[in-house]
Amino acid sequence: MSDGGERRFTIFGAGLAGTLMAIYLARQGERVELYERRSDPRIGDVDAGRSINLALSRRGLTALRGVGLEDAVLASAIPMRGRMLHDTAGNLTFQPYGHKKEQAINSVSRAGLNQLLIEAADAEPNVTIHFGAKCRKVDFDRAAAEVEWLDGRRREEVKTGVVIGADGAFSAVRLSMQLRDRFDFSQEYLPHGYKELSIPPTDEGEFALEPNALHIWPRGGFMMIALPNADRSFTCTLFWPHEGANSAAEIDSVDKAVAFFEQQFPDALKLMPSFREDYAGNPHSSLATMRCFPWNVDGRALLIGDASHAVVPFFGQGMNAAFEDCRILAERLDESGGADLATVFTQFSAERKPNAEAIADLALANYVEMRDTVNSPLFRLKKAVERVLARTFPGYLSLYEMISFTNIPYAAALAIEKRRKRAALGLVLIIGLILFAIIVRVF
Repeated sequence: MSDGGERRFTIFGAGLAGTLMAIYLARQGERVELYERRSDPRIGDVDAGRSINLALSRRGLTALRGVGLEDAVLASAIPMRGRMLHDTAGNLTFQPYGHKKEQAINSVSRAGLNQLLIEAADAEPNVTIHFGAKCRKVDFDRAAAEVEWLDGRRREEVKTGVVIGADGAFSAVRLSMQLRDRFDFSQEYLPHGYKELSIPPTDEGEFALEPNALHIWPRGGFMMIALPNADRSFTCTLFWPHEGANSAAEIDSVDKAVAFFEQQFPDALKLMPSFREDYAGNPHSSLATMRCFPWNVDGRALLIGDASHAVVPFFGQGMNAAFEDCRILAERLDESGGADLATVFTQFSAERKPNAEAIADLALANYVEMRDTVNSPLFRLKKAVERVLARTFPGYLSLYEMISFTNIPYAAALAIEKRRKRAALGLVLIIGLILFAIIVRVF
């Protein structure tokens, strides 16, 4: 594992999951070396990459609380208590996320959160961070990795400890695992991509939209969302097909985009003075779900976060699931005393895999809900029934509440929802049979 037999961990990726995992391990007395391909975001330009705003909910907050960072993160977060739906005429409809006022998800800055976690990790005496060092490949048998430094002119082999792959959806650690025998991997791209835009503060320095809501412009087949930022701007994300009608391929110029927004999102376009520049300058990016197994090479390496289970962002759970990985792995290490890493890693992977599959499926389903069904009478009736059930039965939680406001395992929450649907269908059938019998007797 390291020279002299003393155990140490080598984490590749100092994003959200990698830094949080480093803090957990350091607090357990482990030595950690953390490698990050980007330069230090605390100096010079912050290169966090383009990304959809992050929605922090209970699972992520529970993991941050485990290292004493929950309050620090919430201090700059903006609570969103529900969805604010915008129709083409500019009419607004608010749909709360839960049945209690305090139930909210939190809009946070990815760059700000990452910097806070880097500072916390760097403050741990057991953690050493190497910036500008990109992992190219890992040799698990030799406990070595090839690292390319930021200037691209120098590569070197570094000795590794226990490897944690937290290097994202296109993980080099996972790719090295894929070259081994009996490793399953799948990558499924959505036919839809996304482009980011922005709504600045008003001339008076205020939010241009209601700040305590996630704004959605559902249009059936495509949509736009907007999340609030601490500087009182909104980050808007347009989700639309790559090809076909109302797609990136069809709307292939800024003038066409302006006409498209005038038709589909007129109220938002009025609030976007830099629309032309943003549309022309920001990329049209892809979205994919990635699944793999096993996540570990016995006790020598383990994948966490997007490296093991990248999901599309429509349930707002990618970061939360990654943070939950960190918390649960730390708990399992603590319970075992850290003695048998092969057993811990195998059990952790078996425990988390069904939950990763569940949230991947839920995220895909939630995209259809957000863009197509949130405006339907049947959906509104379903939400009204859920609110009645919550008031009538104090322990009742909707699927959304279980996912966003509890730590119930994703797979368990999905199983509960499936049982409810089967029970509801059975009830409908029974009522139908009773009505049929009554009609037969009457006539």
